[in-house]
Amino acid sequence: MIIFYATEIDGDLAKLTDDEATHCGKVLRKRVGDIVFVTDGKGSLYEGAIADLGKKEVIINQLTLKEEQQRGHQRAIAIAPTKSNDRIEWFLEKATEIGITDIYPILTHQSERKVIKAPRWEKIIVSAMKQSMNLHKPILHEMQKLGDFINSLPSEPKCFIAHCMDPEKALQKVYVSGSDALVLIGPEGDFTEEEVALTRNHGFDEISLGNSRLRTETAGIVACHLLNL
Repeated sequence: MIIFYATEIDGDLAKLTDDEATHCGKVLRKRVGDIVFVTDGKGSLYEGAIADLGKKEVIINQLTLKEEQQRGHQRAIAIAPTKSNDRIEWFLEKATEIGITDIYPILTHQSERKVIKAPRWEKIIVSAMKQSMNLHKPILHEMQKLGDFINSLPSEPKCFIAHCMDPEKALQKVYVSGSDALVLIGPEGDFTEEEVALTRNHGFDEISLGNSRLRTETAGIVACHLLNL
């Protein structure tokens, strides 16, 4: 089953734009009257027929709801983007496939990448969402400095920070299955002692992701997997 992502759904009408419209018309060569499947990225899957096929816009009508996926608990990762685009984009793809709900890019003292390409990240996330048949698109938040990010967090979810300074607790031992949680992943040079102290003062639990020293993107995927289990 091929699924299209529509940001605009109103009643029994859906509109595909930009890459989704191009993929529908030029790549898959769909025609007016063809039946297609559409998701809003919020848990709903619709079936409809192509009513109008333009170069930059595709209109789908006669929408009927076929499936609704419950979102469940929040599984969030805050991560310092890697210097390598390929590595952080790999993380985005795999985290989406696993079922992460929120991605927070953060800027730390030792961050190697200080600017992100949000439009490209969104494209990667949308593609991975459709490929994995996940009807919920992870929310990509704006990049923030670590201090600003911590101060903006509400009292929920339960927050953890993974670092390499020999924390005693393992995430799988302290995370309560089925509860909202956020795991903070640092850059290749790890967090500074001052940054760890800052998170500690804001109620973060310090955790380990295993005995190996992991790359940033690998640590992010391990955290995603443990939360999803």
